[in-house]
Amino acid sequence: MTSELTKRIFTSIVLIGIFLFCFFIHAYFFYVFIIIVSFISLIELNNIFKKIKLKKSLINLSIFFSFIYLSFFAFIVSYGYHQKNLLFFLLLVCIFSDIGGYIIGKIVRGRKLTKISPNKTISGSIGSFFFSTIPLFIFNIYDTNQYPIGILIFLLCLTVSLACQIGDLFISYLKRKAKVKDTGNILPGHGGFLDRIDGIILAVPVGIIGIIIF
Repeated sequence: MTSELTKRIFTSIVLIGIFLFCFFIHAYFFYVFIIIVSFISLIELNNIFKKIKLKKSLINLSIFFSFIYLSFFAFIVSYGYHQKNLLFFLLLVCIFSDIGGYIIGKIVRGRKLTKISPNKTISGSIGSFFFSTIPLFIFNIYDTNQYPIGILIFLLCLTVSLACQIGDLFISYLKRKAKVKDTGNILPGHGGFLDRIDGIILAVPVGIIGIIIF
């Protein structure tokens, strides 16, 4: 147990370090990082679809649409990089949403949210929504003009949190169908890349599109 926790912490530190380096050093490093993550995620999805008992035509169709969406994900996130602060804000909303779901879910527990993922609870989902607004207050202190506290920005945080939870549940559903615990084993203590970014790959594009529209 201790060994697994040590692996998990070490992997998290390395991943965060690589991401921050790519994010703040130069756009090209960030683009390459996003492309690599998207490509590995596609491979992991491909492996999951093959383990689900579907017709070959449906598997191929699923892989095709996964390729289209992950290509879109890589493009929209790369586009969002031109507004670093906003992209970083959306990533923090996703992170705090996950943290809120984990902490409140563990403390309060209560009724299960869905059979798809037995560990998810209604209290955890509410905690995710609540915690997702915390980055707004942090960024408001940093820049009141760009991050004014208002109804639209609150709705954006809640929408991103919702998308994050849906993405998490969708990948959990696929893993359940494929009868696997993790999407891969590339990250010691964590599993696959999709296990770590399952919510982000849906939430960040939703957030960026929301910002563009509003």
